[in-house]
Amino acid sequence: MVSVKSRIRNVLFWSIISAAFIGPGTVTTATKAGAYFQFDLLWALAFSIIACILLQEASARITIHSGMNLAKAIAKQFENRPTKNFVLLLVMGAIVLGSAAYETGNILGSMAGLKLIFDIPQYIIVTAIGILALLALSLKSVQTIAKMMGGIVFLMGIAFITTAILLKPSLSLILNGIFIPTIPEGAGAGLLVLGIIGTTVVPYDLFLGSGVLDKSQEISEMRFGLTVAIIIGGFISMAIMIVGTIIPGEFTYASLANALTYKIGPFAVYVFGFGMFAAGFSSAITAPLVSAITAKSFFEGKNEKKWRTQGQYYKMVYIGVLIVGLGFGFAKVEPIPAIIIAQALNGLILPFLSVFLIFVINDPVLMGKGRTNSWFSNILLGIIVWITMILGFMSVVKSVSSGIGYALSEGNDLILIIGSISLLISIGLLYMVSMYKRKRGQLLFVKNYIET
Repeated sequence: MVSVKSRIRNVLFWSIISAAFIGPGTVTTATKAGAYFQFDLLWALAFSIIACILLQEASARITIHSGMNLAKAIAKQFENRPTKNFVLLLVMGAIVLGSAAYETGNILGSMAGLKLIFDIPQYIIVTAIGILALLALSLKSVQTIAKMMGGIVFLMGIAFITTAILLKPSLSLILNGIFIPTIPEGAGAGLLVLGIIGTTVVPYDLFLGSGVLDKSQEISEMRFGLTVAIIIGGFISMAIMIVGTIIPGEFTYASLANALTYKIGPFAVYVFGFGMFAAGFSSAITAPLVSAITAKSFFEGKNEKKWRTQGQYYKMVYIGVLIVGLGFGFAKVEPIPAIIIAQALNGLILPFLSVFLIFVINDPVLMGKGRTNSWFSNILLGIIVWITMILGFMSVVKSVSSGIGYALSEGNDLILIIGSISLLISIGLLYMVSMYKRKRGQLLFVKNYIET
């Protein structure tokens, strides 16, 4: 029987995932979605929470059953293959690119949160955030960092949920927004949906969770802590979107502050500003951390001493990602557009990395007999890949058409075409996974037969 204290510690540990995905990107994207479309996009958050739980559970299960984190498992899949280095660089590039994009938003967003509270020059705030983040990243134990992030999530949750409750929103409108999916008419709705998914189902979080997990943890224990932590994170994200519904007209941080002051009082601005700073600061730590963990997993075999935790190469990776974010902070880049673009970019990376996850979780040689995904779990993961693929393709098509000055036709024709193509790709992917699973199962049978 697991004690209540142990369960709380477990949830606190897995809150590192919530700390990673509730960054300024979540605050900005969710608040903007609430400001422009009220409660209509709450369903996108609900979908994202379910998708996040399914993907994170699969990633953590890989680590517990195989003894390897996701990055090492992918590297193992391509061992002794000519494409190994290409695949590893491709995955590593996606992780570092995504982390750097997020880090820019993390620094800018945490700075914007403090600017709501204090009238301090931007360069001083950015410098202070950079120093604090570097000190946290310098801690020798990633488990210690994970627990610290859990505490920050707790404080952040109090700030955002308290603000949302004080607004006294309509429960019926909230439930309609969660359970009745719609993409509202209006420019930017599709991009915001992609951004919501990209900021909740963060691609690099798949590597973060498996990288910090204690491999001796029981499956049931992992599932409980992970699920509760992500659902709590989802409630916090929904609270943020609800706060956004009070903003009239164009979304800016100034308009948010004015709306909160008018509806609740001046103190609400300070509460929300602290929440936004906490969101940015926690994510400013996790983005460089996961880049370093992933790089270490891929390349430590070449120079184990320099790739160990807090080794020379390990430090170079997380400092490099941190510097990218600080650079944009010092350059005074506008935070809101930069954050929205970062979320959309990571929404494109998600289906790409999910494909690797599906193949690894269905490898009986790696996972062991009877520990691979069931056909039902594969269908659920396939649906997630399909939906994220649709949103990713839509974002690319809209960006290209805008760049060449071609006006897309109104209506659902484009969504239908892209949805059909994505569905065929997803079905083909599931078929390939099924064939791969059977082939690897035969290999495992032969291997076990020879050993006995």
